[in-house]
Amino acid sequence: MTDASEAAEHAAFETIFRSHYQALVGFGQRFTGSTAAAEEVVQDVFLALWRQRDAMPVGDKIRPYLYRAVHNRALNAVRHERVVRAREAEIPEPSFAPSSDEELLRRETERLVREAVERLPERCRLIFILSREQKLTYAQIAEVAGVSIKTVETQMGRALRSLRNSLAGLGR
Repeated sequence: MTDASEAAEHAAFETIFRSHYQALVGFGQRFTGSTAAAEEVVQDVFLALWRQRDAMPVGDKIRPYLYRAVHNRALNAVRHERVVRAREAEIPEPSFAPSSDEELLRRETERLVREAVERLPERCRLIFILSREQKLTYAQIAEVAGVSIKTVETQMGRALRSLRNSLAGLGR
């Protein structure tokens, strides 16, 4: 193909595109219900027409060909969308809510941890609660409790050791 015939072919295609595009989008929208979907259908039709330009209808036959192609592709797109929605409806939503067994286990674990914390000696329990529940730093705990930071470290070590021993069988 020569450059001149290729340029003429391109110009003819562009003329067809410009003269029919908007009307075809309006026509396709009747079936798809959306401008975006209709534009996609029309663009697919023109792409297929360009790829098969050697067999492109000529003269008066191009307009009916384009409308029939948009009609068929729009109906296919609508059918496809229905199938996709039906499949999505069949797939159950993942449940992130804990099962009743998991919820029961969680509540039982929380109860056992609370009981283990309650069994800690008073100062040890206070330091543990200030650290883990109140989110205070060791320096802040030392100031609140009126003890040294070293005492806070020692008491936290004892609390954690005691809780580990009390709850040792829980993770198995």
